Amino acid sequence: MRIGSLFFTTLREDPADAEMPSHRLLLRAGYIRPLGAGIYSLLPLGMRVNMHVTQVIREEMNAIGAQEMLMPVVHPADLWRETGRYDQIGPEMGRFQDRGGRDMVLAMTHEEVVTDLLRKLISSWRQLPQQMYHFQTKWRDEPRSRGGLIRVREFTMKDAYSADRDEAGLDHSYKLYYHAYTRIFARLGLKTIAVASDVGMMGGSQAHEFMAFSEYGEDTLVICDTCHTASNRQVARVRRATPASEAPLPLEEVKTPDAPTIEALAKQLGVGPERTAKAVFF
Repeated sequence: MRIGSLFFTTLREDPADAEMPSHRLLLRAGYIRPLGAGIYSLLPLGMRVNMHVTQVIREEMNAIGAQEMLMPVVHPADLWRETGRYDQIGPEMGRFQDRGGRDMVLAMTHEEVVTDLLRKLISSWRQLPQQMYHFQTKWRDEPRSRGGLIRVREFTMKDAYSADRDEAGLDHSYKLYYHAYTRIFARLGLKTIAVASDVGMMGGSQAHEFMAFSEYGEDTLVICDTCHTASNRQVARVRRATPASEAPLPLEEVKTPDAPTIEALAKQLGVGPERTAKAVFF
C-alpha cells in the first residue's frame, strides 16, 4: 500500500498531555489516537504492530502445546460471586445490568470463566493436562491512566491457563510458560528481567513478572549482587548476614569512660560494631 493511502496523520509537535517518549512517538507517528481517558484506537500502523506481536506470542504458545480459544468479554456476576471476587474487587471492575435485570461484569480477567468451562468439560483426570490461552479485550477502570498504552482502561490481554493432574504437573506447566515468555521477549528485542512478584488478586504460591528497566517505571526492583536473585521490592526478602565465627579472646577489663556509643566503643577497641555490645544504665 502506498504511504499516501494510509489512514493516519502525523503531528509536528509533542502533545501536551503525553509524558513518556513512547506515548509522544506513538501519537506523533500516527500509530494511535485517544478516544477518552485510557481508551485508544489503534490506527493501521499500530494495528500492524499489534498483529506482529500477537503472532509471535501465538507461535510460542502453540510451541508448548497450548490451545487458542476465545472467551467472552461480558460475564454473569454470579460466576464472580461464586469465587468471592465480585465483592473483593473495588470500583475498577465494570458492572452493569442487562435488560432482564441480571447483574453482569466486564472482564478484567478470565479465571472464573475458564474454571467454569473446565468443570463442565473435564470429567476425568485422564483428560489432563490441558493448556489454553486467548487474546481478549479487558476493562479495568484505572483511577489514573498514564503513559499512553502503558496503563489504560481498555486493553487487549493475552492470558493462559493450565489444568494439571497434580502439583508436579503444575510446576512443569509453570516452567513451560516461564521459558515461553522468555523467548517471546527475546524475539521482540525487549530486554527484560524476571523477578519474583506479589500473587495479587490471582492468588497462588508464587508469581514472576517480566520487567523492563525504564526511568519512567513505577516499580522498584531489588537485585542481589551475589546470587543475582531479583524481586519486586514489595515481596523482597532480606536475610541477615551470618557473622563470622571466631575463637573468643582472653577475658580482660577495658575502661570505656569516653565511649558512650557503640561507634565510639568499636573505634576504641579497633573492631567492627557487629562485634560489640554495650550496656548503659541510667
